[in-house]
Amino acid sequence: MKQRAITAFIFAGIMLGGIYWNILSFQVLFTVIAAGALWELTGILFRPGSAWRTGRRLIGCLTGLFPVIWMGIWLLQDGAGLPETGHTGLSSWQADTFHLGLVFGGTAFFILCLFLIELFIPDPTPAETIGHYLLGLFYIGIPIIALFELATPGSVYLPHRVFGLIWLIWTNDTFAYLIGSQLGRTKLFERISPKKTWEGTFGGMAGAMLMAWGLSFWLGEYTPVQWLALGAIVGVIGTLGDLVESMLKRSVGIKDSGTIMPGHGGLLDRFDSFLFVAPFAWLVVKMLGG
Repeated sequence: MKQRAITAFIFAGIMLGGIYWNILSFQVLFTVIAAGALWELTGILFRPGSAWRTGRRLIGCLTGLFPVIWMGIWLLQDGAGLPETGHTGLSSWQADTFHLGLVFGGTAFFILCLFLIELFIPDPTPAETIGHYLLGLFYIGIPIIALFELATPGSVYLPHRVFGLIWLIWTNDTFAYLIGSQLGRTKLFERISPKKTWEGTFGGMAGAMLMAWGLSFWLGEYTPVQWLALGAIVGVIGTLGDLVESMLKRSVGIKDSGTIMPGHGGLLDRFDSFLFVAPFAWLVVKMLGG
């Protein structure tokens, strides 16, 4: 318990410092988190003893990180007011479209290279291997891109948006645990997570919604409707994210995705809900005018 508390204290300090120092520290923090989570995910997907395991884990990490790094550089350039090299005559909308095209076009080219790599590696299941690579991109890479976009509307970094989302997820998890441990009777998904209950799940949702309502007064980054929508997203999607990661770990018979955080497991264990929530949070904010 002491080790767990110390780890949580250090982790909270790193997160707050990274989020609130500046946009660069924010991007570095979540790029490192993405890299660590990708390494853990590829460790789950490519099991010990599989052919070319280390090399394939590295390829999987690069596949997920490539668009994250590119998007980060673009947002830094926009935020610093640097000229669009070779495209200074473009309008803001055209420049954004151009850079998004580079991000997704470059990612598509990277994916094509994955197919070519498998041509030269003797393996009876190349389709499965390529699927493992792409899972990291969609499970971790794209959610981090969504977070970058959510946190920098109009190229202005708004750290409260990141903090608020993390706080809602933490609230949901805390209420779900407290209420589930005291009142939980009906299993939610016993095959995947024997301890989760419907009572705890609804308690977590209620806690997230209450916290969202409170944040609408404390943090002015969103309208009350947007905050409440985010609370609902966290309550539903965050729980699903936790279940999906549990499913992946259970499929290979492991308890934690990693050991980087003593007493808490790995980065994927800590950010499983967050990764699922980020794209939906970005979508609901955009739909509601944010």
